[in-house]
Amino acid sequence: MLTVKLIDRYGAVFIAVLAAAAVIVPFCNLAIEPGSAFHIPDYLLPLIGKYLCFALLAISIDLIWGYCGILSLGHGAFFALGGYAMGMYLMRQIGPRGVYGHPILPDFMVFLNFQDLPWFWLGFDSFLFAMVMVLLVPGVLAFVFGWFAFRSRVTGVYLSIITQAMTFALMLAFFRNDMGFGGNNGLTDFKDILGFSVQAGETRAVLFALSAAALGLGYLLCRYVVTSKLGKVLVAVRDAESRTRFLGYRVENYKLAVFVLSAMLAGLAGALYVPQVGIINPSEFAPANSIEAVIWVAVGGRGTLVGAALGALVVNVGKSWFTGAIPEFWLFALGALFVVVTLFLPKGILGTLQDYLGHPKAAKPAPEPDGAAVAHPAE
Repeated sequence: MLTVKLIDRYGAVFIAVLAAAAVIVPFCNLAIEPGSAFHIPDYLLPLIGKYLCFALLAISIDLIWGYCGILSLGHGAFFALGGYAMGMYLMRQIGPRGVYGHPILPDFMVFLNFQDLPWFWLGFDSFLFAMVMVLLVPGVLAFVFGWFAFRSRVTGVYLSIITQAMTFALMLAFFRNDMGFGGNNGLTDFKDILGFSVQAGETRAVLFALSAAALGLGYLLCRYVVTSKLGKVLVAVRDAESRTRFLGYRVENYKLAVFVLSAMLAGLAGALYVPQVGIINPSEFAPANSIEAVIWVAVGGRGTLVGAALGALVVNVGKSWFTGAIPEFWLFALGALFVVVTLFLPKGILGTLQDYLGHPKAAKPAPEPDGAAVAHPAE
């Protein structure tokens, strides 16, 4: 119980920092004059917002990897699908203001000689419909994938390879012009969201605040899951899947449920990411992006949730600095960081900090009296 309280304390600090950032960062951008030392430049606001979206993606990965032992190397696919769903809505809002002035078809469809809007674009003129698709599309893909994978008892490195193959296949498909998603260029040149210009400072401030709120709510949801009875079963699956199945638990159902939830959180992160960066293209499906997201979790601390978000922020801030100062060394630095964490900080930043501060181990439970009945889970 002491360990849980210690982690809750970190969570409380995490939520407090997010709440403060959701107010202070937009205020410093909009209300403080550019000459002031406290002013946050216009370019920095969406950049930090992008980091928050990555942190939500990292938490979604930590939920399945840190607490259920499912190492997904394809979570970038769910992130990108959520981003494409939001991008499709934003493209429909352009209307006749595009380069070719077509009232319905986006510019890339006019350029590629599309005669009609593809059926899967119908409905994306509605924000509510788009938000449903942001969650539904990644969730359905995760459900179908998990249904076959978990019931076939594919685990370990084999499951990781299959998830990576999934995102690679999607990347190749979305690169095709005839898929109707913009091909190599993807979706860009967004104008409005809910009638407000995506370039306006106030809109960017609201998007930043929404990203912070989504990250906080995503953390609280995952925290609720891992501290519930469901979370205890997930940890049992992670540590001893065969024994948990022998006790009568339908392991595949638990893994499927948490995998779908994780995919939907990743899709939400992608949807918030797109209007802030202004583009979504097939490169977001690249397997390297999913592997990098796993490194964020490892750096911050697997199985801590807060550590996963911290790792995403630390690595991406470092990436921004390296790619601006010495871009040719970024991949070397990322590889070196992963090696250092693996060898010297196997529990990540937050896990190592917890060990450094120290907390007593929980007392062992008293032995059951002879003949005590063992409770079995209901089917």
